[in-house]
Amino acid sequence: MYTLKKSLGQHFLKDENICRKIVTSLQEHPFSQLIEVGPGGGALTKYLLQIENIDFKAVELDEEKVEYLEKTYPSIKGKIIHQSFLDIEKPFSGPFTVVGNFPYNISTQILFKLLDWREEVECMVGMFQKEVAQRVAAKEGNKTYGVLSVLIQAFFEVEYLFDVNEQCFQPPPKVKSGVIRMLPKKEVPAMKSEKEFFLLVKTAFNQRRKTLRNAVRGLFDATVLEDELFNKRAEQLTVLQFAELTFKMR
Repeated sequence: MYTLKKSLGQHFLKDENICRKIVTSLQEHPFSQLIEVGPGGGALTKYLLQIENIDFKAVELDEEKVEYLEKTYPSIKGKIIHQSFLDIEKPFSGPFTVVGNFPYNISTQILFKLLDWREEVECMVGMFQKEVAQRVAAKEGNKTYGVLSVLIQAFFEVEYLFDVNEQCFQPPPKVKSGVIRMLPKKEVPAMKSEKEFFLLVKTAFNQRRKTLRNAVRGLFDATVLEDELFNKRAEQLTVLQFAELTFKMR
């Protein structure tokens, strides 16, 4: 078999029902190129390899798991990228779909990498620590709504699909998990520039307990800051309101 490495945040999915639910959610949106992130012991991989007429790749950092996968699923040979997902180049040219039981210790960085690749990512179905999944899907006015929520939702429609119990993994993690789906927005809100949008959102949430006026004072002229909108806190603004505000920045 193989050993589990805590340093890589490895908790392997063992519940076949959950694996099938993820694959079903994935196939609701057709694709021709698919990359699996962190196949580990191959719980999901064995189903993904059965999908016909697609170009499939898997990215796996752990050499022991690469050897195990190639031995257990011979058809995967030549399809594994033996690197950290955070270090790889785009795996395909043209649109592709992403799936995975993402390593929880780098899940936020994975999401930001997908954000960088948003022109090509046509769908993402992934499992995250539940609070991260909830944060990505959260709407304004919610305590979990933050930088990640706004930046991802500016470019993707996010759907929280289902919870996954700790007992579905080997070994069981100390946290619950959740599966979400991200699909590119048909219409991205107009913004002065992505750079300014990212700066505004990060600055606003950096001091989320303060009113927007106090949190982002350095980004706007005093006359603009008189607007009543600045009486609100960052978590009360919609993605669209953040985008619109960029046009008033210095």
